[in-house]
Amino acid sequence: MPTPDDDRASDVVVIGAGLIGLASAYKLLLARPGLAVRVLEKEAAPGRHQSSHNSGVLHAGLSYLPGSSKARLAVAGIRQMTAFCRAHGVEHRICGKLVVAASAPEVSRLRDLQERGRQNGLRNLVWVDAGRIRDYEPSAAGVAALWVPEEGVVNYPGVCRALARQIADRGGVVQTGVRVRELHRNAGRWVAAAGQREFTAQVLVNCAGLFADRVARQAGVRTSLRIVPFRGLYYTLRLERVHLVRHLIYPVPDPRFPFLGVHFTRGVDDTVTAGPNAVLALSREGYSGRSVNLRDTAEIARFQGLWRFLARHPRPCWHEVRLSLSRERFAQALQRLVPAIRAADLAPAFSGVRAQAMHADGTLETDFVFATGPQAVHLLNAPSPGATAALAIADEVVGRVLPMLLPTPHPQAAAPAPGSLTMGAP
Repeated sequence: MPTPDDDRASDVVVIGAGLIGLASAYKLLLARPGLAVRVLEKEAAPGRHQSSHNSGVLHAGLSYLPGSSKARLAVAGIRQMTAFCRAHGVEHRICGKLVVAASAPEVSRLRDLQERGRQNGLRNLVWVDAGRIRDYEPSAAGVAALWVPEEGVVNYPGVCRALARQIADRGGVVQTGVRVRELHRNAGRWVAAAGQREFTAQVLVNCAGLFADRVARQAGVRTSLRIVPFRGLYYTLRLERVHLVRHLIYPVPDPRFPFLGVHFTRGVDDTVTAGPNAVLALSREGYSGRSVNLRDTAEIARFQGLWRFLARHPRPCWHEVRLSLSRERFAQALQRLVPAIRAADLAPAFSGVRAQAMHADGTLETDFVFATGPQAVHLLNAPSPGATAALAIADEVVGRVLPMLLPTPHPQAAAPAPGSLTMGAP
């Protein structure tokens, strides 16, 4: 089995120690005990990006297209995730979610959501007339609502820690502080070069999240998909106002976008967060509005898909920008769900960056996307509900990886092949 100080070959190398990368390593070790699995992570600890910069919601699969991977894996994923949390002592709560139609035109869309949820296998959905909304959320208001009892909240950083422990207990390695700068094939094996160190494996698994497209291209995958980062701002309700939200309160999502809209989440620690909006980020790890990465910005500016997207949706995009610029406008958006909210109730909290795959024609990819190459599996798009579905997505990864594994001994890492592609620091 590999150790952190051992650069010899593994059976599988996973790039990225977010929720999905960790879940994939864990599921591989469950499926094939004794497998040599190593997870490489550039940060100092697992789960530093999308896995911890989110609302902490467990999505049950309400809004996803029936038959899609998102729908199927969200439904399976929330059940697996809650079982994992129970088994390993991770804080979570199945509290239910209220989806509120704030105006009459939204009612038909809410009915569509109810039907989607039914087709996706959600149980005990309840249609709520206007007069009964306050029975579920006393401070909410609208013309109708849908109660989704299976949704909840979880401590995702705690899930990451529990997965890392399980991997270590089964002989795998989660190796942090390792930035993979080069990937190439040599003698039928993958070589991942990180500075002066090289890690080799029979099979490569790319769960690099915000950098998944770059890692895939570096590994020779031809795809028109590009990760376009969208930053989302979150506020918390001040302590004296948290009584305004009991559980989860969501708007009816706009069908033109995969984003769910600003919403309220009462977390496992009873902190109430509000958000996020979605604006273009000029850095793939740009958690501040002032964050600019020259490479990321240049890549975004050259991508014609982004300009087509902006030209197609100018008003919604400008609306999202305005929410970022004004706490008053942010509060006004939240008032459609909870009229008592005021700007003074909101305290700046944190931001997240969503790794959203976009096509060259400017359309957003709305489903999870897998790609395979020679002895490699790449997860090219896994935004929300990717966290909820992490364990179910990992099953998909395992199903692709196991047939690729050969029963061969672990050779020493080979020297790099000439002419290999090199990726600069993200």
